[in-house]
Amino acid sequence: MKWDDIKLFLAVVEQGSLSAAARELKLGQPTLSRRIGELESLIGEALFIRQTQGVTLTSAGEKLLPAAQRMAEWANEATQSLSKQKQQLSGKIKIAAPPGVALDFVVPLAQTLQQHHPQLRIEVLAGIETLNLSRGEADISLRTRAPTDDDLICLDQIKAPMRILASSAYIKQLPDSYTLDDLDWICWSDSHQELQMVQELKKQVKQFNPVFTSNDFNIQMAACRAGLGVMLLAKVPPIFPHLNQLHELNIAHGFSSEAELFVVCHKRHRHLPKVAIVLEAISAQFALARRQMA
Repeated sequence: MKWDDIKLFLAVVEQGSLSAAARELKLGQPTLSRRIGELESLIGEALFIRQTQGVTLTSAGEKLLPAAQRMAEWANEATQSLSKQKQQLSGKIKIAAPPGVALDFVVPLAQTLQQHHPQLRIEVLAGIETLNLSRGEADISLRTRAPTDDDLICLDQIKAPMRILASSAYIKQLPDSYTLDDLDWICWSDSHQELQMVQELKKQVKQFNPVFTSNDFNIQMAACRAGLGVMLLAKVPPIFPHLNQLHELNIAHGFSSEAELFVVCHKRHRHLPKVAIVLEAISAQFALARRQMA
């Protein structure tokens, strides 16, 4: 199917009749009717029910309409991006990310993007739930697991080893010799027991019984900074400033797994200019982080 024919189809849908669409497109009605007929022949089904007062969509037309509207969106974005005059990127981009990543990575990223694209609006959806990109719940997802949906693509990723962190006050009160079982653990609440980090702690720490739990990562971090206990966290680079307030324990822990963060996007959105510019900025920060961890 040619985009020019899809534009004619959308015009008829929007105007409600062949005659009104022909006037809008500045085409003769016989020409428009012929072109629509050729599109219907190509598809193998009628797209419109012709009536005296206009047209209505058939079931085939209803099926075609969402894809045609997306094609119009892509065409509009492509026209803007290829314009000789510099276009100001605008609109909202929804980024889903775990709470710590949202706080220390996405917020500074949004600040940088705003300096270069002031009309771009960033909406951060912080949480550990995996949002559905196919349904438009987010445009970009920073998630801890690789996508399994064929319509989603992983555009970048970063890995980091695990380490145990605590406040300086907590470390000072530790004995000269201690084991994992002697530490006061801060962890996720019972509603999040399926998380990889919780499972790793249960495997490595005998009779694992955390001293403090929360379903909010930032609450856990506050408890750790206050000296209530220790946390198992990824060894991330200095671009995550809230971790600079904590210190790594010098202890052999045996945690073998690595923390991973994937940049995920839907195939049909990755080349939209406003999405592409955010993906480019994320990849640049990931590249910086990898150099700092090397």
